[in-house]
This record gives sequence, structure tokens and C-alpha cells, in this order.
Amino acid sequence: MTSSLLNPLKIGPYTTRNRIFMSALTRNRSVPTNVPNELNLEYYRQRARSAGLIVTEGILVAQQGSEWPHAPGIWSREQVEAWKKVTDAVHAEGGLIYAQLWHLGRVAHPEAPEQIASGQPVYAPSAIAARGGKFRHIPGKPNATYVTPTEIDDPKKLVALFKKAAINAKEAGFDGVEYHGANGYLPTQFLDSTANHRTDSYGGSIQNRAKFVLESLSELSEVWGPERVGIKISPGGGYNDVGMPLEETIETFSYLIQEIDKLGIGYITLTRYGEALDPIIDGKRRGTPHDIVATYGPLVKNPKTVVLANSGFTPEEGAQHVSKGSAAAIVYGMLWITHPDLARRIQEGKPLDGQLDMGGLYGHYPPYPHSEDLMKGKQLEQLKEDLKKGYTDYPDAV
Repeated sequence: MTSSLLNPLKIGPYTTRNRIFMSALTRNRSVPTNVPNELNLEYYRQRARSAGLIVTEGILVAQQGSEWPHAPGIWSREQVEAWKKVTDAVHAEGGLIYAQLWHLGRVAHPEAPEQIASGQPVYAPSAIAARGGKFRHIPGKPNATYVTPTEIDDPKKLVALFKKAAINAKEAGFDGVEYHGANGYLPTQFLDSTANHRTDSYGGSIQNRAKFVLESLSELSEVWGPERVGIKISPGGGYNDVGMPLEETIETFSYLIQEIDKLGIGYITLTRYGEALDPIIDGKRRGTPHDIVATYGPLVKNPKTVVLANSGFTPEEGAQHVSKGSAAAIVYGMLWITHPDLARRIQEGKPLDGQLDMGGLYGHYPPYPHSEDLMKGKQLEQLKEDLKKGYTDYPDAV
């Protein structure tokens, strides 16, 4: 039975139509630049028809050299105006949409075209390189991996990027913002003692390593009000080469959650550990498998903050968690890719029989590096048609 997923939920100032939420999912479709386009709009519009809440793909808070060269941003006026079209389309379908604010930290590449265009180095808490990485689009380096970043002198400069992005998201018509504190990106790099060797007030103790995240959330709350701010975290680690010993992991994230609880933000999304996001590097995995929801969910005491659970749930398992109160809603990812009408299918008992187009997960592009002509004229129009495959062409249930 999945009936518990179909009940409305009060989250911040909103009441969602159901508890079947859509996770942030990088799809790499914002061509020709990092500006959302009509294809992105249609993708979100399709899913807004039934989702309780949509969280966008990671939106870059500053121009950075991502492994996904066509990920969207929100640092420019053009991007804000483009996102406004997306949010208007979602709202026209009765949906709610939060912007996930994303900074890569050390897993950007200094030679990626977008990083070069920014005029900025790749900043991180410490000059410690992550292992791994697959940058296929760097000219002359088809197998480029992560490199040693530049230690940021004053982390408040990076906090300010999140605040500016939050201001832009508000102007773009979003209903709230989610701070991307998961998957080994910048906030996790500050939290993780293997990536943060600072000797100032942002490094060393758990309290110091949590400071960056807590300051960022405070700034977002100043812009939006805490009730319209969420955070996504993944204590299991692994992805992007982060991961502390289990005892330290539990101590670090328990402290963080208890401090976040004092802020009264709208929600905390707990992402379960999964081997798919914990690649084997140098013969072993970095992550620390443990029951994320059971370990950290009970630490949330503030009645203003709800716990959401993410990663690998079936509708039946998700309903069980909602029914027993370990999660207020379930944030689904891959199921939303292959079923644009996911919540309606669950409500009507229709089969979840969509088949994932793996080649279309991040876009059917020609081999890298792309020629400049690909992003112009007729070639660009043909590319946009090709990018619909595995993106906006999944059918609704009959």
C-alpha cells in the first residue's frame, strides 16, 4: 500500500499535494550556454503536473568548470530571466519548485572552458585534490581528472556566492532553495576532515568544520526566511572522494544536524548510502555504510523542520517510512526521469515500467570536444532535438 504517500504535507509555508517529491538530478541540457532553455522548461513542466515538490538539478552559484559543461547556473541576469520562465510553467501546473544551490569546490577543473571564462581558480577548503573525475570536454585532455585546488583565503567569500544565488533564485520565482550539502561538493569538503586541513576557525574541530555550512544556511535564511530553506546531506560519503571513519562521520553529522535543528529550516533531506555513488578508487570504497535515516532522523526535534528521505526507495518502501514517521516525504530521483507522471501512476496503481535510456541520462551529444559550430544555427537546433531523447520523451501512463 502506498496511500501514505498521497497525503498532503505542510512544509514551511506550503502544503504539498502529496509526499512524492522529485530529487535534484543533473541532466546537462542547458545549451548552448549555462542558461536554462525551452527544453529544460518542458522537462520540469511535465513533472510539475503531479509532483508534491520539485527540487531542480544542481544550479551552479558561480561560473565553474564542471564535469557537466551544460549544467545551468544562476549567477547572471540572463539565467534569472530564463529560470523565471521555468518557475512560471511549474506554477501554471499547480506545482512547487525549489532551486538547489550548488558549488563544486575542488571537483571543478581549472582548464575547463567555463572555469577559464570565470577568471577564478578552483577554490576549496584546502589544497587537497580529490581522486577520480572524468572531464571529457577539456581541449587536448580527453581523460582529465581532478587536480589540486586553491585553498580559499576567506570562506566568507564563498558563503556570499550562495547568498547572491539565493537572492537571484527569489527573483526568478522559485518557492524556496535547497542547499546542496551532499555528494562531496564544497559544503561536504568543509565538513570532511580528509578534505579540510585548515588551521583557522573553519577547520580542525567538528564545530569549526561545520561552520561553513551553518553560516551558509543562516545567510539563505536571511534571504528567504528559514521555513523556505532546505538542505540535502549524504553522511555515507564516498562520492567525489570524501569519507571519514564511521565514528567520526556520526559525530560530525550528528553535531551538524543538531545545530541545523536550532535554525528551524523547512526540511533536511537525508540521502541513504549507496554503492552506486561510492566508486572503487585505488582498490576500495571511501564511503561508510550505515542506516542514515535511522541514525540522524531522530535528531531533528524542531517542529518547524521535516525530515525527507532520498535514494533508492520504491513506492512501497517509501510509504512504510512515511507511515511509521521516519520520514515526512520521500524524494525520488531515477523514477522521475523515466516516469514524468510518477505521482499519478502511484496514485492510480499504474505500473512503473519506464526503461531508462542510459545514453540520454546526461544527453545524446557527439563525442567531445564539441566544435564551436555545434552550438550555432541549424546544428544547435538539431542538437536540441537530439537532447529530447531520454529527457522529455518518456511517455505518461495510458
